[in-house]
Amino acid sequence: MIKLPFELRGSLVLGSASPRRRELLAVLGIPYVVRTSDADESAPDGLSDLETVRYVARAKAEALLATRSEGEVLLTADTEVWYQGKRFGKPRDLAHAEEMLQTLSGQTHRVITAVCATDGRRWSQFEAVAEVRFHPVSAEFINHYVQTFKPLDKAGAYGAQEWFGQLGIAQIVGTFDNVKGLPLDTVVQALEPWLRTA
Repeated sequence: MIKLPFELRGSLVLGSASPRRRELLAVLGIPYVVRTSDADESAPDGLSDLETVRYVARAKAEALLATRSEGEVLLTADTEVWYQGKRFGKPRDLAHAEEMLQTLSGQTHRVITAVCATDGRRWSQFEAVAEVRFHPVSAEFINHYVQTFKPLDKAGAYGAQEWFGQLGIAQIVGTFDNVKGLPLDTVVQALEPWLRTA
């Protein structure tokens, strides 16, 4: 009988509406439920890229604290695209999405995911960073992707697992799961205080 390499002490709550994060988290084999909030994803001015992503991931967890029951561990994450010191969050509209992708075309940008876990008393937080290089892509290529996939819920206006990511990404230095939105090795690090060998 195959056993899990670890199990969670308590119940896991994923604080995310992202279907990509749900799909990735399921790979670990740890049962979980989904609970979402309308957490503010803005961050104070003057923070570095890492500080910004950490801040938002923790803010998402803090927004769910009041809903936490005894024995539950909250897991939240924030993924951001950064290029030349600028945060490329979720696009405002399709035109903004095209503008983002035109800026990133042929360039290398950073994708940072911060993962935050808490039981309301203890906090555990880790980050993963990937360098992503895009092929130079045409305006027609970008327009087709944006109009077809409408990536308004994605940082940087693209999904690594979608058509644009599969054809437009030339190289990733880091993990694909990070670029997709939830690096599982980082999740295990964040959950370590509540894990035990099965």
